[in-house]
This record gives sequence, structure tokens and C-alpha cells, in this order.
Amino acid sequence: MLQHTSDIIASLQKEILSLGGIKSPMDTSRQNQHLDLLQSHFPYGSFPLGAVHEFVTDKPEDLAVSCGFISGLITTFLQTDGIIVWISRRQNIFPPALQTFNITAHKVIFIHPSSEKDTWWCIEEALGCKSVSAVVMEIKEVNFTNSRRFQLAVEKSKVTAFILNIKPAPTQNTACVSRWKISSLPSVLEDGMPGVGHPRWKVELQKARNGKSGVWEMEWLNGRFHPLEKQEIMLSKDHRKAG
Repeated sequence: MLQHTSDIIASLQKEILSLGGIKSPMDTSRQNQHLDLLQSHFPYGSFPLGAVHEFVTDKPEDLAVSCGFISGLITTFLQTDGIIVWISRRQNIFPPALQTFNITAHKVIFIHPSSEKDTWWCIEEALGCKSVSAVVMEIKEVNFTNSRRFQLAVEKSKVTAFILNIKPAPTQNTACVSRWKISSLPSVLEDGMPGVGHPRWKVELQKARNGKSGVWEMEWLNGRFHPLEKQEIMLSKDHRKAG
């Protein structure tokens, strides 16, 4: 009897999620076992594809590290042989640097519209294109109505979109399936080794539709994300103090 009740509840939960535009993933081959903890905060324990994710950026450095983290997400969860459209008013990305995240620059279409009106037009056209794997867009003043229109578009096209929401109002709400805040952490080098260490981030999942928030510290190493263990986090903090 208890098992029967559990099956009914699970079925109802799936139906509710489906009505909200969140469906059980058909292909789990792109899931990353190193990110099980992060993925467990989303419905079905899977990073939502064919959805719009919002990244809040208050400072130029936040924008830069968010771009890096998004690039890692694209490599981890999407087919990197697909086409990526990157829309921004300014040329903020150094294309060869994307190779750090296993993204070859010739697979990315960079669009730099000359006006705000053209930016919105480019975004809507890209989100509706079924031949595109991912769209990254840097825009200001994204409101609920705009984000809802974006979400409806990707539910049809199956494009996964990432909004870099620049300096949003504190009370601003959107229809995106998740909201993130990415901050940089100091990299750590082995003693005597020159150069710059691997990218590290403080990752804040501030909102996840039908999921739960969370905070992690992560590193990009050997082509994938690695959650930092407590010992590594303490080493990073000690390194920051020593510097």
C-alpha cells in the first residue's frame, strides 16, 4: 500500500513538473558524475537543458568569471560539436581562450549588435533556431515578461540559453529556471611551479525552479569541473592570506 502511494505521488510530481515545462531528460549521457551534488538540486537530478539560466553580474570581473563557468557548463552538458551563439554589445571574449573549456572558436558565432533594439532581435532569432545548441547573451534590465518569452521560445526549439544579467535591480524577478552568482577564487600552484593555476569559482545557485539553492567551490581541471574538498578550500584560503 505504501509503495502504491509513493508511485502515485511520484507520478503526480512528474506531471506537475511537465506542466511547468520541465520534463524528464531522455539522454543522460552528458551528465557529469563529478557534479552529482550540484545536479541533485534540480528536478530529476539533472541539469535542465532546453531552458534559460540566469547569471547575475554586478562587476566586470563577475562577468568574466561567469563567462568561464558558462563555457564549462556548455562543455559538460551540451554537445560541443554543435553551434553556440554568443551575443553581446561589446567584444568581451578572446575566442582562443575558449579552448581552455574544450570549445573550438570556429563553433561559436559571435554577434555584437550596434543597438539595444538589434540585441533583442538577435536574441529572439537565436533562441528560436533549432540548429543552435546554446545561446549566451549579455543584456541589461531583463524583466519577467522578457524572460518568460525567452523560456517559451527555448521550450519549442530545445536550445539551452544563458543570460548574463548585468546589474539587475535587487527586487527583479525572472522566469528563468535558475539564477546563479559566480565569483572568482584564487588559484593554487604547486610549490616552485610557474604560471597561473586552474580556474576556481565560488558557485552560488540562488534559485532553481522546483529545486533548491546551494553553494559550492569548484575548479576546472583536465577538461571538467571538480568540486573542491574542504582541505583544498582551506589551502586556497591560506594561499589568499599569504598573498
